[in-house]
Amino acid sequence: MEDYDYIIVGAGSAGCVLADQLSSDPSCRVLLVEEGGSGDSFVVNMPKGFGKTLADPATAHYYPTRNQREGGAGPEVWLRGKMLGGSSGVNGMVWNRGVAQDYDRLAELAGDQWAWQSMLPCFLALEDHASGPSPDRGVGGPIKVKTHPSPSPLLKAWLEAGKALGLPIKQDHSDPRQEGIGQLQWNIDAKGRRVSAARGFLGRARGRANLRIETGIRTDRVSVSDRRATGITGVRADGTPVTFRCRGEVILSAGAIGSPRILQLSGIGSGQVLARAGIETVLDSPGIGANMREHVLIMMNWRLKAMRDSVNNQFTGLHLLANVARHIAGRNNIMSYGSSEAAAFVRVLPESERPDSQLMFAPYSLDAGRGMAMESDPGMQVFAMTLRPRSEGFIQVTSNDPAAPLDIEPNHLSDDYDRRAAIGQFRYTRDLMAQAPLEPFIEGETEFTSVAQSDDEILDLFRRYGGAGYHATGTVRMGKDNSAPLDGHLRLRGIDGLRVIDCSVFPEMVAGNTNAPTMGMALRASQLIFADRRTG
Repeated sequence: MEDYDYIIVGAGSAGCVLADQLSSDPSCRVLLVEEGGSGDSFVVNMPKGFGKTLADPATAHYYPTRNQREGGAGPEVWLRGKMLGGSSGVNGMVWNRGVAQDYDRLAELAGDQWAWQSMLPCFLALEDHASGPSPDRGVGGPIKVKTHPSPSPLLKAWLEAGKALGLPIKQDHSDPRQEGIGQLQWNIDAKGRRVSAARGFLGRARGRANLRIETGIRTDRVSVSDRRATGITGVRADGTPVTFRCRGEVILSAGAIGSPRILQLSGIGSGQVLARAGIETVLDSPGIGANMREHVLIMMNWRLKAMRDSVNNQFTGLHLLANVARHIAGRNNIMSYGSSEAAAFVRVLPESERPDSQLMFAPYSLDAGRGMAMESDPGMQVFAMTLRPRSEGFIQVTSNDPAAPLDIEPNHLSDDYDRRAAIGQFRYTRDLMAQAPLEPFIEGETEFTSVAQSDDEILDLFRRYGGAGYHATGTVRMGKDNSAPLDGHLRLRGIDGLRVIDCSVFPEMVAGNTNAPTMGMALRASQLIFADRRTG
């Protein structure tokens, strides 16, 4: 059986970066293991194809949570990508990185190696920005980044509405001044194709003789001997058990759900949680699976006066076929755009000195009673999320059977700060939508959310219908304090040769979407791994 220098578990936003970077040293034997398939298909690569991929168990994981939302939309289910590229193959392709304060705060919590002066070069190295180079934008990197090529009159009016509220209009959300409103940047190439982590990083690494990529394998446990990780075990799709050995380091990049699952099944986690699940404790590390942070949001719809300003009728029947045909022909259209088209970073709480909330604009509206289905009447959508939520949930295994469901407690809005922010976002969004530039387009807020007027009614709406933003983090946090499962170089305290490198390591959320921060973190982590090798 072959021994590897690095085994990377999970080929998502972090794992693909690591596979590329670590295999760039020809002396290193690298294995990348992914539960899903190749992720290379027309539907995956077409940006608006995420509606199909998220509904397909071949390309998405489904994780039921404790959040039952009584009287509302039923149990909340979390979705994650299941393919090379992971969730970067099914997400909305929003490219924002957070700002300097986020990473300088990370440096306070986990070490100076995470400060903005070290992270900005990593982000610049990731990017090939269509707007060209600047001190805050990169070119020549593997991730193509662009702005909406043909903003609609409605989008422009939404930006002007923000300006009427005192927000500066931003040309690029890479601007270090986070507060403001502007068109979003997407990780989509000039031909209108999604640039997932797999397309960006594995595309250039696949031909290396020292990199092996295995798909269709569910990793269940890290093998540990004498307090050292020695490999991994799991099963193929047909149930055949597999084992891989490692002479160097095992790196878990399975995400904020997958990485704590594997650790706990391996006997690494809270002794009490493991005992309840019938798992022998190898290392009592109570922080694993805890400290989970997630965005919670409500979709607010507005009825528009004219269908020409909405794309609600563009995703069915002949309209859909025509749009797909245009996409195939290389003509940018709605199939070639990200999930949302613009964002505003705003302050809704009086004590906030920097943006505390993010608003997202899309020129379509979803029928609250039919899940992801578009409304038949013209509409648009805005949702908001708290940038740095304080409510903490958890993820725990429930059995020593790897196929058993996880116990996921989102614990949305359990902290008063988050409740006040949710109310503030709701009211701020209404103020924004009432501004004069939008008056020619808007009939009014739809009944689904317009019925909520008091603070209690707004919070009740969140409790009944609120859902996660696909951004869970923090479940295997790094930190200077010994209570953190990981040290500042992402090494697991108590087990040698084992690191976790994915969005689970962030002790607090970076202010924005999580895809770009996770890629940047993984690139920085690869630098730390090479530095640790040099120093022995």
